Amino acid sequence: MAGFEIRGALPSDEDQILSVARHLNTVNLPDDREGVHLILDAAHKSFTGQIKDPKRREHVFVLVDTSLDKIIGTSMVFGQLGRREAPYIYLDVTDEERYSQTLDKHFTHTALSIGYSYDGPTEIGGLVLLPDYRRVPERLGQFISYVRFLYIKMHRELFRDEILAELLPPLEKDGTSHLWEALGRHFTDMTYAEADRLSKRNKEFIRGLFPEGTIYASLLPKQAQDVIGKVGSQTRGVEKLLRRIGFRYAERVDPFDGGPHFTALTDEVSLVQRTEKIRVSRFLGPDEQTKGRAVVAQSLEKAPYFRAVLGKIQEDDGAADGDMAIGEDAAKHLGISLGDEAWVLPLD
Repeated sequence: MAGFEIRGALPSDEDQILSVARHLNTVNLPDDREGVHLILDAAHKSFTGQIKDPKRREHVFVLVDTSLDKIIGTSMVFGQLGRREAPYIYLDVTDEERYSQTLDKHFTHTALSIGYSYDGPTEIGGLVLLPDYRRVPERLGQFISYVRFLYIKMHRELFRDEILAELLPPLEKDGTSHLWEALGRHFTDMTYAEADRLSKRNKEFIRGLFPEGTIYASLLPKQAQDVIGKVGSQTRGVEKLLRRIGFRYAERVDPFDGGPHFTALTDEVSLVQRTEKIRVSRFLGPDEQTKGRAVVAQSLEKAPYFRAVLGKIQEDDGAADGDMAIGEDAAKHLGISLGDEAWVLPLD
C-alpha cells in the first residue's frame, strides 16, 4: 500500500491540522482553533455540495503519512476570490518616471494604488508541509502542491478561467510586516495579525479606511519599500514551482504585507493541461520497471470525497485510446479495478 496519500479534509481532522498550522500560521491556515474549525466546516460543505455556489467553495486537502495515520501537510483551492460582500483587494504596483530638465534629474518612483474585484480568480493557498518531510525521496511538497491542479482539471466547471497564488513576503521572526507597520497600521490602528485575521471574515474595513488614489513607496521607510513584491525565504521554492508551470508576477501585491500575487490562465497551466482521465487496462507489478510516475486520483461519493496517491503509470501498447496501465499498489490503495476510470497527472 502507498506510504502517503492525499484526501479531502474532514471535520475530525481539526486537532491534527492545528498542529500543522503552527508551522506557518497564515490567514488561509491560522494557528487558531476557531479559524480551523470554520475552514474544515466550509471544506466539508464544499466537497458534499452543501455549498451550492461553486464560487464560495473552499476545498482543503490533507497529506497523510499512512504508516502513522498522521496529517503532515495541507493545501487548498478557493472557488473564487472576490464577491460582492467580500471583494478581492490588492495594491497595483507601477513605476512612474519623473524628469526635470531644469535640474537634469530623473527619478523612477514605485506607485501603489488600491484595487478591488468582485469577480476575481480561483485562488490556491494553504500549502504547508511539516519540516521533517521536506526532503524525503517522494518529493511530498510537489505532491501536495500539484494535487490542486489535478482537482481543478477534474472539476473544471467549478473554477474560474484564471488562478491566483499569493506568496508570503519577507517577514520578521515575530511575524511583523514592515509594509503594514508603515502603511496599513496608520489607517486602521490594528496590528498586522489582527487585520489579517479579520480580513478572512470581513474586508469592509479596508475599503472604509484605506486611502484612495496613489501612494508613493518612496515616502515609506526603506524596510517597507524593500518587501513590496518580494518573496520571503519560506516561499522561494513555491515561486520557482509556480513559474515553472506557467505563473507570472501580476504586478500586484497584498495590501497587508506586500506579498506578490502570481497569476496564470487556468487552461494554460501545464499541470492542468497534463492531467487526464484514463481507463485502467492493466496493473503494473511492484517489480515491473517503468519511467512513468504520476499522481493517481479518484473522486468518491462518501467521505473523504477525494483520494490521491503517487503511483507508476505506463501507456498500454495495443490498448484503446485513453487506456493506461497503473501501479498495482496505487490501484489497491484507491480501490481501483480493471476497467475503472481514474485521473492521472504525470510527473516530471
